[in-house]
Amino acid sequence: MRFLIDADLPRCVGLLLAKHGHEAMDARDIGPRHAQDPIIARYAQEHGACLLTGDFGFADLRNYPPETYPGIAVLDLPRDANALLILGLIGGLVRQAAILERLPGRLAIVAAGRIRLRPA
Repeated sequence: MRFLIDADLPRCVGLLLAKHGHEAMDARDIGPRHAQDPIIARYAQEHGACLLTGDFGFADLRNYPPETYPGIAVLDLPRDANALLILGLIGGLVRQAAILERLPGRLAIVAAGRIRLRPA
């Protein structure tokens, strides 16, 4: 699976995804350092990449309808989240092949011990 990692996540996420056999692109490498959300979202669409982010703005179904994306995965992170916690959540997501198969066209909210897919 191809992922676009949003700039709010650590760069080491790309290494974790590659370790699990996925292709990873980092939003910081595709354009302006602080690209606006619509630009990042459009890039994900155009390149067939599931957007991986900690930004709950991407969970707004009105602005980012999941059916028009190869998937959107939003991490439900506490304010004090560190790279280890983030890597743990993403590792939990990528180890679940059944979830990844169902992700295109859907929004996943990834929290500790739980992944919710919307729309159901």
